[in-house]
Amino acid sequence: MPTSFASHRQLILDLGAPPQKTFENFFAGTHTELVSRLINLDAALSATPNTDCTFYVWGGTGSGRSHLLQALVSSTSRNRARFIAPPSPLSVFGYDPRVAIYAVDDVDQLADAQQIALFNLFNEVRTSLGSGLVATGNAAPLHLAVREDVRTRLGWGLVFHLSELADENKAIVLKHAARERGLMFTDDVPTWLLTHYRRDMPSLMLVLDKLDRFALEHKRAITLPLLRTMLTDGFK
Repeated sequence: MPTSFASHRQLILDLGAPPQKTFENFFAGTHTELVSRLINLDAALSATPNTDCTFYVWGGTGSGRSHLLQALVSSTSRNRARFIAPPSPLSVFGYDPRVAIYAVDDVDQLADAQQIALFNLFNEVRTSLGSGLVATGNAAPLHLAVREDVRTRLGWGLVFHLSELADENKAIVLKHAARERGLMFTDDVPTWLLTHYRRDMPSLMLVLDKLDRFALEHKRAITLPLLRTMLTDGFK
């Protein structure tokens, strides 16, 4: 492949990078109370240290759990929030008085040693004024496949369920995500996807990212025929 073409293709792929996860581009729907609490959590912990400090948010794949945690961390004052996930080393589970908010994603996927470390972190947060912990998982505390002591602790705080979006709301999310990328498409594109393609949000967002790149490479507007061509070609 000629260098000039490779560089041009790389530029196109960079232009298609998905936007940062924020509260503004999260579709709250019926979950406005949860979103409001997370938006104001840092300020609440600073103003009233003994405020509700532990949250557990659960829902299925694509419900927006990780989106909310990333939005929480990115919106919190620098170095006052820490994102923790299954790939994280054990060291990041340690309590640090300089950290106000711990955002722990996918607790159901944590290894046993990580679950023990989370249990200890949870106890530190509960006894330290001005600290908070928000964890997410794929099931309600009663049915969560983790250690019993961790499951019990997660149920102590505020528990919120993220329900699956209705199809009309998925279409709204797709259109909003497209606008953030500077894209426009007609209503038949999300309608067709929701009828003929996988309907979970991760798959829909992935095909939107691919469609963005495909349209740029072919210098064509995003239309239903272009979407069908991309899927037929098996664009990666």
